[in-house]
Amino acid sequence: GCDSSLKLTTQKATDAVDDIFRSLRDISRARTQMKQFNSIHNPGSNTHQASGSFFSLTLFFVQASYRPLLKQVVEEICNPDRPDPVDIEHMSSGLTDLLKTGFSMFMKVNRPHPGDHPLLIIFMVGGVTVSEVKMVKDVVAARKPGTQVMVLSSALLTPRSVVESLFAPDHLQPERDV
Repeated sequence: GCDSSLKLTTQKATDAVDDIFRSLRDISRARTQMKQFNSIHNPGSNTHQASGSFFSLTLFFVQASYRPLLKQVVEEICNPDRPDPVDIEHMSSGLTDLLKTGFSMFMKVNRPHPGDHPLLIIFMVGGVTVSEVKMVKDVVAARKPGTQVMVLSSALLTPRSVVESLFAPDHLQPERDV
């Protein structure tokens, strides 16, 4: 709630940052229910031994990395080892799929894997950026060539609209001009 930088106070800025971190903590809590896709942060660490003529020094480099949820999901769908995706629920679409899903309670029957299909349709609720669409295209091309992919979304996000949605008073109804 600040329409000009002249009206910006320390308290308003602090409240806005607190709201952003509250939103990020809420997202993090929602993802704790997931088994496979519960984090976008890989802490990673490396140790490097350096030595000079008079001393020995051990340096610690923390090389944290970011793996977007969308990338994780697409990599799982295109995984050639094909483990059963635990966080992706299969919805039966026909009699054959329904029978496979029903018999899986009594015997070991593999559910259809999302990567079995030649067309992958991804719908992003809330919006998608151009760079996310390119990332999906690159992952599918590298891991599952020949698969067509369609990325659909409720909005095409710009860097500005992403930041504006972080500051929106109601994150489920952001004030965007879409």
